[in-house]
Amino acid sequence: MGHTLAEKILMHNTGVASCKPGDIVITKPNKVMFHDIYTPFVYEKFKEMGFQKVWDKNKVAIMFDHLLPTCLKDDPRHLRYGYKFADEFGIDCLHESDGISHQLMPELRYAKPGDVVYVTDSHTTTYGAIGCFSTGVGYTEMAAILGTGEMWARVPSAIKIQIDGELPDNVYAKDIILCILGDLKADGGTYKSLEFCGTAVDALSVDSRLTISNMVVECGGKVGLFAVDRKTAEYSGVDYEAFKWLSFDEDANYEQVLHYDAASFVPYIACHPYVDNVHPITEVTDVAVNEVFIGSCTNGRLEDLAAAAEILKGKKVNPFVKFIVTPASRSIFKEAIAAGYIETLIKAGAMVTHPYCSLCQGRSGGLLADNEVLLGTNNRNFLGRMGSAKAKTYLSSPAVAAASAITGKITDPKTLQA
Repeated sequence: MGHTLAEKILMHNTGVASCKPGDIVITKPNKVMFHDIYTPFVYEKFKEMGFQKVWDKNKVAIMFDHLLPTCLKDDPRHLRYGYKFADEFGIDCLHESDGISHQLMPELRYAKPGDVVYVTDSHTTTYGAIGCFSTGVGYTEMAAILGTGEMWARVPSAIKIQIDGELPDNVYAKDIILCILGDLKADGGTYKSLEFCGTAVDALSVDSRLTISNMVVECGGKVGLFAVDRKTAEYSGVDYEAFKWLSFDEDANYEQVLHYDAASFVPYIACHPYVDNVHPITEVTDVAVNEVFIGSCTNGRLEDLAAAAEILKGKKVNPFVKFIVTPASRSIFKEAIAAGYIETLIKAGAMVTHPYCSLCQGRSGGLLADNEVLLGTNNRNFLGRMGSAKAKTYLSSPAVAAASAITGKITDPKTLQA
């Protein structure tokens, strides 16, 4: 009997000869990270547990991405505790406003193929795009890992998602994952490994795969995994031959297999107020928007900014729309400047911010007032997440977001091209 990608990584990490869904294994993380939201709690719990040092300071990262700029009076305390932990326990891997942690972890190769990585955030599933078993934990679990270098995991059952064929024009990775979330619903992947394959998946860039893995948690997924290919190896700086084992077994035990024809995908919208309230864009056009946001750990990468710039080139943002763009990392910001994307977006009327979690966290800049409508490329549209609980949030691809910023209503990009 073969094994799923999740089982293979856990076996590789723990040294067990075999495992199956429901088994408890003791993992030894290759890297862990906690960010500024949780720094005081991790520090205090670590001390409460009686630890005097971290198990391996070279395997620990601390990142400031949510609370910069600070906007609440307690925010500076979180930053101080991040510095305090780093100074006291010798953590050199500290990133201050270098970008969103879930972009930095794979980009800086802290998370790599075959690794097991834990982070104090639910969207840690992002790194599954490069074949990494990555998932979120609480601050108590993080404190225990920091002291012991171990973390138990229950081997998840798996859903295989096979997508074959060629995607139509104006359809992107965001549309793929929104469609799947609409089918599985908010609890359809609870504590499961969602594993993606097929000719359409093979054709996706690593950036696109990161978008898909990022959002598997929205149906409860434990991890969202892609097999390692040459694109992965180049992105992560590893030898492809050394990771060919992280591939699909035809006789692996999947509890469910979903098949999609890539040609059937269209632009999709996750409608207010749930991520799994997904509809084809044809059912949602003409919804007026007050604000458009392109960014977050879901869609703030270079290809996302490129797609938006292509649509906005030579055009202007609707005068009644606030348009905020946030690159996912400092390096992406620099690349986008060099490529001319940022200039194009600014000339169109975008407000471009420094790289951080931005509007997605609902803390600073662009918060919504009562009855306002936002269209964003982020991963969640819960009530009150981006301001007033009386506001509405819709989710889309960057291409749809850019087109909608021009018209002032949810718009299929092909209508502008026509």
